[in-house]
Amino acid sequence: MPSQKALIRRPSPRLAEGLVTHIERTKVDVELAVEQWETYAETLRTHGWETIEAEPADDCPDSVFVEDTVVVFRNVALIGRSGAEQRRGETAGVEEAVARLGCSVNWVWEPGTLDGGDVLKIGDTIYVGRGGRTNAAGIQQLRAVFEPLGAHVVGVPVSKVLHLKSAVTALPDGTVVGHEPLVDTPSLFPRFLSVPEESGAHVVLLGGGKLLMAQSAPKTAELFAELGHQPVLVDISEFEKLEGCVTCLSVRLRDLYA
Repeated sequence: MPSQKALIRRPSPRLAEGLVTHIERTKVDVELAVEQWETYAETLRTHGWETIEAEPADDCPDSVFVEDTVVVFRNVALIGRSGAEQRRGETAGVEEAVARLGCSVNWVWEPGTLDGGDVLKIGDTIYVGRGGRTNAAGIQQLRAVFEPLGAHVVGVPVSKVLHLKSAVTALPDGTVVGHEPLVDTPSLFPRFLSVPEESGAHVVLLGGGKLLMAQSAPKTAELFAELGHQPVLVDISEFEKLEGCVTCLSVRLRDLYA
Protein backbone atom coordinates (compact mmCIF):
# COMPACT_ATOMS: atom_id res chain seq x y z
CA MET A 1 0.00 0.00 0.00
CA PRO A 2 1.62 3.34 -0.98
CA SER A 3 1.95 5.84 1.85
CA GLN A 4 0.50 9.35 1.62
CA LYS A 5 2.51 11.41 4.05
CA ALA A 6 3.68 14.95 3.41
CA LEU A 7 6.46 16.56 5.38
CA ILE A 8 5.87 20.31 5.84
CA ARG A 9 7.43 23.09 7.94
CA ARG A 10 5.90 26.26 9.32
CA PRO A 11 7.28 29.51 7.84
CA SER A 12 9.97 31.31 9.81
CA PRO A 13 9.08 34.77 11.20
CA ARG A 14 12.14 35.87 9.16
CA LEU A 15 10.63 34.59 5.89
CA ALA A 16 10.86 38.03 4.24
CA GLU A 17 14.68 37.77 4.45
CA GLY A 18 14.67 34.63 2.27
CA LEU A 19 17.10 34.38 -0.65
CA VAL A 20 16.26 35.49 -4.19
CA THR A 21 18.59 34.59 -7.05
CA HIS A 22 16.89 34.90 -10.43
CA ILE A 23 14.18 37.51 -9.73
CA GLU A 24 13.89 41.04 -8.30
CA ARG A 25 13.21 41.22 -4.57
CA THR A 26 9.70 42.40 -3.63
CA LYS A 27 8.19 42.82 -0.17
CA VAL A 28 6.82 39.64 1.39
CA ASP A 29 3.75 39.81 3.63
CA VAL A 30 4.67 37.25 6.30
CA GLU A 31 1.22 37.16 7.89
CA LEU A 32 -0.40 36.43 4.52
CA ALA A 33 2.31 33.83 3.81
CA VAL A 34 1.40 31.97 7.02
CA GLU A 35 -2.29 31.96 5.96
CA GLN A 36 -1.34 30.69 2.49
CA TRP A 37 0.84 27.99 4.06
CA GLU A 38 -2.02 26.87 6.31
CA THR A 39 -4.35 26.65 3.31
CA TYR A 40 -1.71 24.65 1.40
CA ALA A 41 -1.37 22.17 4.30
CA GLU A 42 -5.16 21.93 4.65
CA THR A 43 -5.46 21.23 0.89
CA LEU A 44 -3.03 18.32 1.22
CA ARG A 45 -5.06 16.89 4.11
CA THR A 46 -8.36 17.35 2.24
CA HIS A 47 -6.94 15.18 -0.55
CA GLY A 48 -5.93 12.32 1.72
CA TRP A 49 -2.40 13.29 2.75
CA GLU A 50 -1.26 13.05 6.33
CA THR A 51 0.86 16.13 7.08
CA ILE A 52 3.90 15.76 9.32
CA GLU A 53 5.52 18.94 10.60
CA ALA A 54 9.28 19.14 10.89
CA GLU A 55 10.48 21.16 13.87
CA PRO A 56 10.33 24.87 12.85
CA ALA A 57 13.67 26.53 12.09
CA ASP A 58 12.84 30.12 12.96
CA ASP A 59 16.41 31.37 12.46
CA CYS A 60 16.41 30.11 8.85
CA PRO A 61 14.36 32.46 6.62
CA ASP A 62 13.97 29.87 3.83
CA SER A 63 13.13 26.89 6.05
CA VAL A 64 9.49 26.68 4.87
CA PHE A 65 10.91 25.34 1.58
CA VAL A 66 11.37 21.97 3.23
CA GLU A 67 11.75 20.06 -0.04
CA ASP A 68 15.30 21.38 -0.44
CA THR A 69 16.57 19.65 2.71
CA VAL A 70 16.00 16.00 1.78
CA VAL A 71 15.41 13.56 -1.08
CA VAL A 72 13.55 10.33 -0.33
CA PHE A 73 13.52 7.28 -2.61
CA ARG A 74 11.57 4.23 -1.36
CA ASN A 75 12.33 4.55 2.36
CA VAL A 76 15.87 5.85 2.09
CA ALA A 77 16.45 9.54 2.83
CA LEU A 78 19.39 11.60 1.59
CA ILE A 79 19.87 14.79 3.60
CA GLY A 80 20.92 17.60 1.28
CA ARG A 81 23.74 20.11 1.65
CA SER A 82 22.69 23.35 0.00
CA GLY A 83 24.95 25.26 -2.36
CA ALA A 84 23.65 28.30 -0.44
CA GLU A 85 25.64 28.15 2.78
CA GLN A 86 23.09 30.13 4.79
CA ARG A 87 20.53 27.35 4.21
CA ARG A 88 22.57 24.51 5.68
CA GLY A 89 21.10 24.96 9.16
CA GLU A 90 17.70 23.83 7.89
CA THR A 91 18.46 20.11 7.81
CA ALA A 92 18.57 19.27 11.54
CA GLY A 93 14.81 19.10 12.26
CA VAL A 94 14.20 17.31 8.97
CA GLU A 95 16.72 14.53 9.72
CA GLU A 96 14.83 13.83 12.91
CA ALA A 97 11.43 13.82 11.16
CA VAL A 98 12.44 11.36 8.42
CA ALA A 99 14.23 9.10 10.91
CA ARG A 100 11.04 9.01 13.02
CA LEU A 101 9.13 7.94 9.89
CA GLY A 102 11.41 4.91 9.62
CA CYS A 103 13.67 6.10 6.80
CA SER A 104 17.30 5.08 6.78
CA VAL A 105 19.25 8.34 6.64
CA ASN A 106 22.26 9.24 4.46
CA TRP A 107 24.01 12.59 4.04
CA VAL A 108 25.59 14.59 1.24
CA TRP A 109 29.15 15.38 2.36
CA GLU A 110 31.61 18.09 1.38
CA PRO A 111 32.53 18.89 -1.41
CA GLY A 112 29.07 17.77 -2.58
CA THR A 113 26.14 20.19 -2.62
CA LEU A 114 22.54 19.18 -3.31
CA ASP A 115 19.13 20.86 -2.90
CA GLY A 116 16.05 18.64 -3.03
CA GLY A 117 14.40 21.16 -5.37
CA ASP A 118 16.86 19.97 -8.02
CA VAL A 119 15.51 16.40 -7.90
CA LEU A 120 12.56 15.23 -10.00
CA LYS A 121 11.49 11.59 -9.59
CA ILE A 122 9.42 9.89 -12.30
CA GLY A 123 8.99 6.22 -11.45
CA ASP A 124 12.51 4.84 -10.96
CA THR A 125 14.13 7.64 -12.98
CA ILE A 126 15.63 10.44 -10.90
CA TYR A 127 16.48 13.63 -12.79
CA VAL A 128 18.97 15.84 -10.94
CA GLY A 129 19.58 19.46 -11.90
CA ARG A 130 23.17 20.67 -11.97
CA GLY A 131 22.93 24.40 -11.25
CA GLY A 132 23.63 27.02 -8.62
CA ARG A 133 22.67 24.84 -5.66
CA THR A 134 23.67 21.31 -6.72
CA ASN A 135 27.13 20.35 -7.99
CA ALA A 136 28.65 17.33 -9.75
CA ALA A 137 29.88 15.80 -6.48
CA GLY A 138 26.36 16.07 -5.04
CA ILE A 139 24.95 14.24 -8.07
CA GLN A 140 27.60 11.51 -7.73
CA GLN A 141 26.71 11.02 -4.07
CA LEU A 142 23.01 10.82 -4.88
CA ARG A 143 23.80 8.16 -7.51
CA ALA A 144 25.81 6.18 -4.98
CA VAL A 145 22.90 6.14 -2.51
CA PHE A 146 19.95 5.50 -4.85
CA GLU A 147 21.25 3.48 -7.83
CA PRO A 148 21.77 0.36 -5.68
CA LEU A 149 18.03 0.58 -4.88
CA GLY A 150 17.14 0.42 -8.57
CA ALA A 151 17.04 4.14 -9.40
CA HIS A 152 18.27 5.41 -12.75
CA VAL A 153 19.90 8.84 -12.20
CA VAL A 154 20.04 11.40 -15.02
CA GLY A 155 21.95 14.69 -14.64
CA VAL A 156 20.31 17.76 -16.22
CA PRO A 157 21.85 21.23 -16.74
CA VAL A 158 19.98 24.09 -15.02
CA SER A 159 21.04 27.68 -15.72
CA LYS A 160 17.89 29.79 -16.19
CA VAL A 161 16.10 29.16 -12.88
CA LEU A 162 16.96 28.36 -9.26
CA HIS A 163 16.24 24.61 -9.24
CA LEU A 164 15.36 21.88 -11.74
CA LYS A 165 11.82 21.84 -10.33
CA SER A 166 11.56 25.60 -10.86
CA ALA A 167 11.73 24.65 -14.56
CA VAL A 168 9.98 21.26 -14.84
CA THR A 169 7.79 18.77 -12.98
CA ALA A 170 5.80 15.79 -14.28
CA LEU A 171 2.16 14.81 -14.81
CA PRO A 172 0.84 11.48 -13.48
CA ASP A 173 1.52 9.81 -16.86
CA GLY A 174 5.19 10.80 -16.69
CA THR A 175 4.98 13.66 -19.22
CA VAL A 176 7.42 16.38 -18.16
CA VAL A 177 5.89 19.87 -18.15
CA GLY A 178 7.80 23.14 -18.33
CA HIS A 179 7.67 26.72 -19.53
CA GLU A 180 10.00 26.33 -22.50
CA PRO A 181 11.98 29.62 -22.25
CA LEU A 182 13.17 28.49 -18.78
CA VAL A 183 14.10 24.88 -19.64
CA ASP A 184 17.73 24.34 -20.66
CA THR A 185 17.29 21.12 -22.65
CA PRO A 186 13.70 19.90 -23.10
CA SER A 187 15.03 17.16 -25.42
CA LEU A 188 16.49 15.31 -22.39
CA PHE A 189 12.98 14.21 -21.44
CA PRO A 190 11.23 11.42 -23.39
CA ARG A 191 7.91 13.35 -23.39
CA PHE A 192 7.86 17.12 -22.89
CA LEU A 193 4.83 19.40 -22.86
CA SER A 194 5.38 23.15 -23.03
CA VAL A 195 3.05 25.19 -20.78
CA PRO A 196 2.06 28.86 -21.22
CA GLU A 197 3.00 30.15 -17.74
CA GLU A 198 6.14 29.89 -15.63
CA SER A 199 4.26 28.74 -12.52
CA GLY A 200 2.30 26.26 -14.67
CA ALA A 201 5.47 24.14 -14.73
CA HIS A 202 4.95 23.22 -11.07
CA VAL A 203 2.52 20.46 -10.12
CA VAL A 204 2.21 18.24 -7.07
CA LEU A 205 0.46 14.93 -7.77
CA LEU A 206 -2.28 14.53 -5.17
CA GLY A 207 -3.48 11.18 -6.54
CA GLY A 208 -6.56 10.32 -8.61
CA GLY A 209 -5.58 12.66 -11.44
CA LYS A 210 -5.61 15.72 -9.15
CA LEU A 211 -2.81 18.27 -9.59
CA LEU A 212 -1.99 20.80 -6.90
CA MET A 213 -1.00 24.02 -8.70
CA ALA A 214 -0.48 27.73 -8.13
CA GLN A 215 -3.43 30.03 -8.71
CA SER A 216 -1.05 32.17 -10.81
CA ALA A 217 -1.24 29.69 -13.73
CA PRO A 218 -4.88 29.73 -14.89
CA LYS A 219 -4.11 29.08 -18.58
CA THR A 220 -2.00 26.03 -17.72
CA ALA A 221 -4.71 24.76 -15.37
CA GLU A 222 -7.13 24.98 -18.29
CA LEU A 223 -4.71 23.08 -20.54
CA PHE A 224 -4.30 20.30 -17.96
CA ALA A 225 -8.08 20.09 -17.44
CA GLU A 226 -8.51 19.64 -21.20
CA LEU A 227 -6.05 16.73 -20.99
CA GLY A 228 -8.25 15.03 -18.39
CA HIS A 229 -6.46 16.09 -15.19
CA GLN A 230 -8.09 17.89 -12.26
CA PRO A 231 -6.25 21.05 -11.22
CA VAL A 232 -6.54 22.04 -7.54
CA LEU A 233 -5.43 25.68 -7.25
CA VAL A 234 -3.84 27.36 -4.23
CA ASP A 235 -2.64 30.94 -3.81
CA ILE A 236 1.08 30.99 -2.92
CA SER A 237 1.85 34.56 -4.05
CA GLU A 238 4.09 35.34 -1.06
CA PHE A 239 6.25 32.26 -1.63
CA GLU A 240 6.51 32.99 -5.36
CA LYS A 241 8.20 36.28 -4.40
CA LEU A 242 11.02 34.08 -3.00
CA GLU A 243 11.18 31.77 -6.04
CA GLY A 244 9.07 29.23 -4.18
CA CYS A 245 6.47 26.98 -5.80
CA VAL A 246 3.93 24.32 -4.79
CA THR A 247 6.53 21.54 -4.85
CA CYS A 248 9.02 23.14 -2.44
CA LEU A 249 6.55 23.56 0.42
CA SER A 250 6.35 19.81 1.13
CA VAL A 251 8.15 16.50 0.71
CA ARG A 252 5.70 13.88 -0.48
CA LEU A 253 6.50 10.41 0.92
CA ARG A 254 4.75 7.85 -1.25
CA ASP A 255 6.83 4.71 -0.84
CA LEU A 256 7.52 4.30 2.86
CA TYR A 257 7.31 0.69 3.96
CA ALA A 258 4.20 0.24 6.04
